[in-house]
Amino acid sequence: VQLQASGGGLVQAGGSLSLSCAASGRTFSSYAMGWFRQAPGKEREFVAAIRRSGDTTYYADSVEGRFAISRDNAKNTVYLQMNSLKPEDTAVYYCAAGAGIYGSSSYRRLGQYDYWGQGTLVTVSS
Repeated sequence: VQLQASGGGLVQAGGSLSLSCAASGRTFSSYAMGWFRQAPGKEREFVAAIRRSGDTTYYADSVEGRFAISRDNAKNTVYLQMNSLKPEDTAVYYCAAGAGIYGSSSYRRLGQYDYWGQGTLVTVSS
């Protein structure tokens, strides 16, 4: 699976951005999808995840209520709608695909994901 993230850019605090991640291959629906981010000088951290069917989503506490993850299995694409952005949301955002993820806590772990996109930079100015 190859993943291509897009949609990053510069936005003022309080604004919105929508990220997309397009996947190659015909087995997209077999993978749980996640978004992670890495700010300068920090470790990569979990942002949001969605199960294969799209019926269940998970969020980091820091983005709960502001971000929304969704997927369109017919288009092999996962989305991250980001609202009420804050300067601390500034980071490179990565999408990831995982085939054998079970248990709600597992969706938050980097090591559970098999494939990663190249990242897209989101910069939020104050």
